[in-house]
Amino acid sequence: MRIAYLECFSGISGDMFLGALLDAGVSSGLFESTVAALDVGARLETSEVTRSGIRALKVDVYVNGEKDLPREEYWKQHTHEHEHEHAHAAGKRSHSHPHQPVQLLEHNYAPDVSARTGLTTAHGHGRGLREIREIIGKAAIPESTRQTAISIFEALGAAEARVHNSDIEAVHFHEVGAVDALVDIVCAAVGAEALGVDEFVCSPLNVGGGTVQCAHGTFPVPAPATLELLKGAPVYSSMIQAELVTPTGAAIVKILATRFASFPRMRVERSGYGAGTRDFPDHPNVVRLTVGEAQPEIAETSSQLVTMLEANLDDLNPQVFGYVMERLLNEGALDVFGVPVQMKKNRPGMLLTVLCAADQAGKLANLIFSETTTLGVRQREEHRRVLARKWVSVPTRWGDVRIKLASMNGAVTNFSPEYEDCRRIAAERHIPLKTVMQEAVQAYVRLSEAKEAE
Repeated sequence: MRIAYLECFSGISGDMFLGALLDAGVSSGLFESTVAALDVGARLETSEVTRSGIRALKVDVYVNGEKDLPREEYWKQHTHEHEHEHAHAAGKRSHSHPHQPVQLLEHNYAPDVSARTGLTTAHGHGRGLREIREIIGKAAIPESTRQTAISIFEALGAAEARVHNSDIEAVHFHEVGAVDALVDIVCAAVGAEALGVDEFVCSPLNVGGGTVQCAHGTFPVPAPATLELLKGAPVYSSMIQAELVTPTGAAIVKILATRFASFPRMRVERSGYGAGTRDFPDHPNVVRLTVGEAQPEIAETSSQLVTMLEANLDDLNPQVFGYVMERLLNEGALDVFGVPVQMKKNRPGMLLTVLCAADQAGKLANLIFSETTTLGVRQREEHRRVLARKWVSVPTRWGDVRIKLASMNGAVTNFSPEYEDCRRIAAERHIPLKTVMQEAVQAYVRLSEAKEAE
């Protein structure tokens, strides 16, 4: 199975994801044809940049020949322009109150969005989901990618509706009606399919810190809609005081990623780096996308904390001892065994030892008291290391027999036929138990050799 792993150590945005897709091998021509199919007056420009010494691809969206500005640059320019207009108006003094912006998704704001994009309603609000579905529905792109893109927009809509206590169909996005968002989301869907992987896995996401200026005011990072989209995802904040995960990036991860994990076991085929707008000192502002063939998980040994119960028995009928061992195992003991010991006054006896989970200790200790002649039970906690275990079934001429496998570092270290299966067959067929066990072992060896030969 081919997988793609997204490393969001510097967050993720739509343009960063597109850059990583291109750097990982997706055709730039595919993106160009996708943008043309949207027919919204946009084009892409891709360039090689460095972020803290790391080479990456930067994708910019141009709408009617204009490039969107980074968030801070827009606010400075837009505020200054509005102050300048008031200062030159007759009979008015200079003051500042920036217009309510249309908030884009990729750390960008664009002045006069309605004039540039044609994607605002007559009332100046962002497009709703119906209009966005129509634009995507008319585009000549594969149906599967069309549905993925719409799902990303619907995730954004649901987040906005939740934040603003509104119905999803009534939401007119401050963010997602802009052309650059349409381009980012649709190209993300098309590029993800072109990558040809069976699964997207994502790392925990670094959301950044500080505050972000939104159309409704100043909010702490992550922004409200972003936080809503990140529900269920593992997130953290580094020392960087900036918005690292945008709503578009969060929505892409929400729809494409099937799970969150550390770097998975895989045979690496290629990787790509997508650059964000900013270049932070000592922190590469990139998202990394690694593609490869998934490999089986290594079965390492694991450590468990178990409770040990012990009792010395020197006056118990041996027939009762066997019965007590069976009772303890049936009641949940992990293991039970007896060791011959020489006790005080030179009397022979048995040391009964029980391994169990901590929450079973009280019940099993009471059983020992009720079924044996002991006057005391010792209890302590101990660590044990165990190999990974699983069962496989092998065919014999008398029926299937389970084989218990123990493995370490992905390799089988021990295997043995299940005693109860072999005993049942031996009793039913009136054949020696050792014969059944030998044939089960031979059947497993043949099965293993056949798999290795494949």
